[in-house]
Amino acid sequence: MNNLITNPETRRSFLRAGSTVLALPFLESFAEAGDAQTPPKRMVFLGGGFGFTRDTFYPQKAGRFADIGLTEGLAPLERHRDDVTMVANLTNLGASNPHGGSVSYLTGANVAGTPGKRFHNSISCDQFAAQHLGQQTRFASLALSAHEPDGGSNSGHGPGLSLAWDASGNPVPGINRPLDLYHTLFASPNDEPAKVHARLKKKQGILDVVRLNGGGMKRTLSKSDQDKLDEYFTGVRQVEIGLERQARWADIPKPKAEFAAPAEGITGEEAIKLMYDMLIIALQTDATRVVSYRLPVCSLLSGMGINLKAHSLSHYGFSQPRIEASRQRDRKCTTLFAHFLDRLKQAKDIDGSRLFDNCIVSYGTNIRSGHELKNVPAILSGGGAEKLRRGKHIILPKEDTPLGNLWLTLMQQADIPVESFGNSDGVLSEILS
Repeated sequence: MNNLITNPETRRSFLRAGSTVLALPFLESFAEAGDAQTPPKRMVFLGGGFGFTRDTFYPQKAGRFADIGLTEGLAPLERHRDDVTMVANLTNLGASNPHGGSVSYLTGANVAGTPGKRFHNSISCDQFAAQHLGQQTRFASLALSAHEPDGGSNSGHGPGLSLAWDASGNPVPGINRPLDLYHTLFASPNDEPAKVHARLKKKQGILDVVRLNGGGMKRTLSKSDQDKLDEYFTGVRQVEIGLERQARWADIPKPKAEFAAPAEGITGEEAIKLMYDMLIIALQTDATRVVSYRLPVCSLLSGMGINLKAHSLSHYGFSQPRIEASRQRDRKCTTLFAHFLDRLKQAKDIDGSRLFDNCIVSYGTNIRSGHELKNVPAILSGGGAEKLRRGKHIILPKEDTPLGNLWLTLMQQADIPVESFGNSDGVLSEILS
């Protein structure tokens, strides 16, 4: 795998060395235009659960990390010290339930605050970004998640299938295992165009039947039930859009992997590393330009030999063993994030630059520590946000600045034409030069 993403030559060399050419429109243009092709912007949203240890993770003052140093929890990022930014005083104003976890992390919605609805979310910023950045790629976005031993209820993520929510506020299913991501990205015997077209035709036929049956039913329903049916058909339309995209790409072969598929039962740290590595391959081959990853927590803890659920660990209080376990978890999380940044810097883009230089990366959680919903952690990296002030801990002057302001700022740095998002009330000028 490392040969694929760390080749010191341009990606053209990699394509020639591969068993098949990656027949993607972006790469075809590159082959014709030469190495002067401008790389696209990419966005990566990484989210954990239950935050970090209050006293050992968060810097106490603003300034350059070169001057104020890194905290114990951030210490594994030392080699990337000048390429990361941490922003304080951000709060997800839509989050009112600490057990709701990351359900509104990328949306900012108050999921229980819509009159007449028990639960209602809105579009997440990764899916909004995908509407603009994902039109020329096989996958408009990739939503990654993880199988947790208890289904995720103890991981600080709350309801949902990933960090991603579509335009109707419905959860986007996540790719949970490295093996599933492998099969999503790379060719398999079942990817023959004729078989793909047959599967697509079958799915579209089922949707036609659903639409006809539902259309006749709607005339007999109450207004409330009609609204529910409209929401359902909006979801059907989203599936149809996905099928249309698959149909456009059905005759364009996926790349063949130069490494074996991962094993079935990989979890915890090893699974996160594999997901990170394949995520980078997806960006490097332009299979997608937008990725969200709802990181596992419980399986990471168990793999570290910590016999506590993430929710139990978040209640560390004055228990010294639990505090130490929480600190170990923090260091492991930032060690893995440092690994991801290593890979981004090693991977080459189409013009020979580092993939890192064209990515905007956000790493954080919807909770600060334990069950605290205010002043959530926000770590940024990548060179795609050209005006981002790097290598600093920045404390915003206003407490409870909307987290939506961060998503708005990052999307504008990705050249997405957007003036507001969720509960935002402006861009974060303090983090820009």
